[in-house]
Amino acid sequence: MRTIDIFDTTLRDGEQSAGINLNTAEKLEIARQLERFGATVIEAGFPASSPGDFEAVEKIASIVKNSTVTGLARAMKSDIDTSWEALRVAQQPHIHIFLATSPIHMEYKLKKSPEQVVDIAVEAVKYAKKYFPLVQWSAEDAFRSDPEFLVQIINKVIQAGATTINIPDTVGYATPQEYGALFKFLKENVTGIDRVKLSAHCHNDLGMAVANSIAAIENGADQVEGTINGIGERAGNAALEEIAVALHIRKDFYKIDTGVNLQEIKRTSQLVSRLTGVAIQPNKAVVGKNAFAHESGIHQDGMLKNRETYEIITPELIGETVAPLSLGKHSGRHAFKDRAISMGFELTDEQINEAFAQFKKLADRKKEITEEDLFVLFTGKQIESADVPIYDLQNVQVQYGTSNIPTATVSAVVPTGEEVTVATTGSGSVEAIFNTLELLVKGEVHILDYRVTSIGKGRDALGEALVNLSFNGEVFAGRDVSQDVLEASAKAYLNAINRKLLKEKLKIKEPAIG
Repeated sequence: MRTIDIFDTTLRDGEQSAGINLNTAEKLEIARQLERFGATVIEAGFPASSPGDFEAVEKIASIVKNSTVTGLARAMKSDIDTSWEALRVAQQPHIHIFLATSPIHMEYKLKKSPEQVVDIAVEAVKYAKKYFPLVQWSAEDAFRSDPEFLVQIINKVIQAGATTINIPDTVGYATPQEYGALFKFLKENVTGIDRVKLSAHCHNDLGMAVANSIAAIENGADQVEGTINGIGERAGNAALEEIAVALHIRKDFYKIDTGVNLQEIKRTSQLVSRLTGVAIQPNKAVVGKNAFAHESGIHQDGMLKNRETYEIITPELIGETVAPLSLGKHSGRHAFKDRAISMGFELTDEQINEAFAQFKKLADRKKEITEEDLFVLFTGKQIESADVPIYDLQNVQVQYGTSNIPTATVSAVVPTGEEVTVATTGSGSVEAIFNTLELLVKGEVHILDYRVTSIGKGRDALGEALVNLSFNGEVFAGRDVSQDVLEASAKAYLNAINRKLLKEKLKIKEPAIG
């Protein structure tokens, strides 16, 4: 069986989605899970874009051992130098350099001639090879580039020392037939193409990213790039879990192995969704909550007689199993710690003690503690930041009646360290809370998206709130969990504000990706 490498860019291209802003602890948690998932390469970020990204890439490079860790860089010496400082601790340092090659990008964005672009690419790869044993070079907007020019520039960068050549469909314009044909053309015309990995990177603007990625594999690609749940700019990237399962289920046809641990798919998908705040559509292939649901009577009848009548993928394949749960309010700390370990969490004794105290409080209020509850509890504790919240909610109270104007009163510790109480009204309970919090933070806030979802089932289920807002012109997403959805909503609002203020505190600048 032929083996294809999986290049995961959830932490770089995926994080460029509007409203996603992961902190270092969250990125580390996702990176650890991507390693369990079996990603061959993890693109941990863009080190030169900000101090926060640099720190995350450096930490991920130091802890991930079973996947290659890479960082993105423009074709500039300063970016390459910064990337080396972040990635030199990796077991096998890898850099990903990109430069646009399409006529429209070269003329209007780079303002360079094709000859100048070739020279810049070659110099960048040569410089990177002084430090990095593995150098991936990407022709940004490759699909809309002139194929003959692609052959010319790829020939040069291979001679300069590139070890992987990436051919992105940057704007998601390709069809499977066309994209596959481009890979076939390059395989047949580039000198030394068999000495390097040929990689596919597809965006989903026309809904063909997964199909295009598989077409590239059929025509010689050695690596596919994408993200978990297909997150990314605009319509997103190719969904890696869909590619992995498609190649597995149809191995009779493709005869290809990815090395992905399929049992980790569900957990990886859930973690990325929760930490990014990007919900998974119910009917999404492989990981959507309706992926294994059968409503039609005809389907249900067939399933009862033989699951294979309508089910080509089993929940067990992707790690979606219902484990017997023996934890309750009488459970001890030892059993609690064993469950955390069996679920793949690495918590310190102090974190276990704190999580156990929260578990006991939850067990007093809930009839049944579900696996989803524990996942949220353990994840929250593992990614808990050492940073002290700038705004720390102490209490929220809402007065509401169908014939009265809702009024919210909020008490919180503010940046000066004092506890402040404010109150105001709104047309509903949530609006009253948000209006009150806007008075508290003293800035211009616009709510862009607000969602509350239940974790698990039942009337006593935990509620998770996601608030996507702009604060003084910048967009941030916040989230929190509570049995009281109003409390969760208030905490999620302040979580977004704190992310904005912590970013300013670190003087993090936005990436300037060309």
